[in-house]
Amino acid sequence: MKANRFARVWRGILYAMLGVAVCAGLSCSASAATPGADGVVRLKDLGKLKGWRENTLVGYGIVTGLAGSGDSPTNKTTRQTIANVLSQFNVSITPDQVQSRNVAVVMVSASLPAFAREGDNVDVLVTSMGDARSLVGGSLLVTPLKAPNGAVYALAQGPLSVGGYRYDMNGNVVQKNHPTTGMIPDGATVEKGVSTSMMAADGSVTFVLAEPDYTTADRLSTALNEAFGRPLAQPKDAEGIRIEVPPENRDNLVRFIAEVENVWVKPDRRARVVINERTGTVVSGGDVTLSKVAIAHGDLKISIVTDNEVSQPFAIGGYLPGARTAVVSNSRISVEEPAGGTFIAAQHNTVADLVEALNRVKTNTRDIIAILQAVKAAGALHADLIIQ
Repeated sequence: MKANRFARVWRGILYAMLGVAVCAGLSCSASAATPGADGVVRLKDLGKLKGWRENTLVGYGIVTGLAGSGDSPTNKTTRQTIANVLSQFNVSITPDQVQSRNVAVVMVSASLPAFAREGDNVDVLVTSMGDARSLVGGSLLVTPLKAPNGAVYALAQGPLSVGGYRYDMNGNVVQKNHPTTGMIPDGATVEKGVSTSMMAADGSVTFVLAEPDYTTADRLSTALNEAFGRPLAQPKDAEGIRIEVPPENRDNLVRFIAEVENVWVKPDRRARVVINERTGTVVSGGDVTLSKVAIAHGDLKISIVTDNEVSQPFAIGGYLPGARTAVVSNSRISVEEPAGGTFIAAQHNTVADLVEALNRVKTNTRDIIAILQAVKAAGALHADLIIQ
């Protein structure tokens, strides 16, 4: 027993010394991943464990108690649904006998968390399916929520919370937001829990990066191996890192995962420039670089003004057979071009430097977006240009 423990201690020291030597020789940044350093984050903020996912549930139900703002009597789906519901209470009527506008058919959806258990409550989203004008004041009847496999996992019911309204009378309509969509906080009760297995049969867990990147995956595995003093982590690809769970931690997997999640690492990031043409927003990392590029930006203004004049006929004696009033259009074209356009020479600059230079010459945001697109097309912008 003492020999085995002595061997494990020396093996851990050897792995730690080897990791330090490798990092010193390759200048790896994982060893510098200390809490509070620039760009250093916890592992749990970069992704999640494989198997951690939410499950989508959907159901079909009816909302009652509406003040005449429900589905119209011509909606056959609503009338058939009301007849089916009443038949469960020994009320036998035909769909043609249903004329209520206080009811609306709706679709109900919810997300079931990964570790949901019986009795847990989840939020519910209710949306109108027919021609109801508003769901304000309505209450959802008991609605089973099913998964894609057809099994019922939750039951939803309760009064709706609608963040809007609609009132109309004599052709006048006052509406705010979308009154045909509502929420029921904690409106669904889980009837069947979800069993999620985080550890694979070979005794390992897989951490999945939210943004796949080979450099980040390598840094993450190196940081984990340094934190535990042994080679437990191995990157499988740019997205997944396989982490072997030590035999002594398999009975207490929660504590081991908690230690894994709190390992600090400095992730790498891709150079990106995000442009929103609708709002004129440009977001870029401060270190996104540009190659040598010359930008000439000018402004040409063309205005066309048309003057309509009336020409009255003139004749000696006051009468000229066949003469009539004529309308004459006189057009003037004006072209204005500044004497010199804006010229900017960028040499090993960043996008932040370019935007700052453009702002100094009072270039508006729309023109900045057009210039960045042109720089990208010229091959001088070394980043992913994302246009929203």
